[in-house]
Amino acid sequence: MLAAQSYVCGRPLATVLFLALRLGRPLFLEGEAGTGKTEIAKAIAAALGRRLIRLQCYEGLDAASAVYEWNFAAQMVAIRAAEASGDADRLRGDLFGPEFLIERPLLQAMRPQDGGAPVLLIDEIDRTDEPFEAFLLEALSDFQVTIPELGTVRAPEPPIVILTSNRTREVHDALKRRCLYHWVDYPDFAREIEILHARAPEASEVLSREVVAFVQRLRGEDLFKKPGVAETIDWAKCLLALDVLTLSPEVISDTLGAILKYQDDIARLQGMEAKRLLDEARRSLEPV
Repeated sequence: MLAAQSYVCGRPLATVLFLALRLGRPLFLEGEAGTGKTEIAKAIAAALGRRLIRLQCYEGLDAASAVYEWNFAAQMVAIRAAEASGDADRLRGDLFGPEFLIERPLLQAMRPQDGGAPVLLIDEIDRTDEPFEAFLLEALSDFQVTIPELGTVRAPEPPIVILTSNRTREVHDALKRRCLYHWVDYPDFAREIEILHARAPEASEVLSREVVAFVQRLRGEDLFKKPGVAETIDWAKCLLALDVLTLSPEVISDTLGAILKYQDDIARLQGMEAKRLLDEARRSLEPV
């Protein structure tokens, strides 16, 4: 199913995903940035024909921003109109009704959807604060959220929930226990070649092998941020746009911004260091 969406994965990830879908359990994916965690949710939604609802986490995210907000501007307009027409008393009970409710991702995921339950992606949960994690326990345990003015909204069919974490901090065990868990690691050489063929099929076999070998060597260096699979794909596409057939130290220096995102890392790889890694990468491709 994932391969049909050009997503390449190994048997362990496919198995835990199958179990999450079969058992109706949230799936917690942890790993380095750029290893394809977010793309899994997109591939599942596309393969199943379900709506993808994404909650992008950030520091300071609270329940109101994730679940619902009241449309204060519309409420004020309604109040002014009611006062002008003399119906203020009648409106008082309607101000916190569904017509003034702005639904955010968690509440949207609890609503019935055409085509079946949606895929709810809670992306980079490690960026939030612990109080928000505690709030998620109700949502992920009972698939329901509570709006004080309206009551409890329960999902008629539980959404397919995928949480991702780049492990910038540890997520509480209480949240992890409610999920199936999988660590998404950097792929080995053969799998990364397969991923590159799926995502950048225009790249020649020679260029693809050199790109993957170089990136894999790069991950072994002492860098502030190691390149993920997403950077491998981006770099290959950049090289294709430049009509590059094979790597050279000059081409690598010119395009390092596609695979490295910190100036200290880029400066370290300039010149002879890039040539050393390229030579090592090419030696690893030689027949034994």
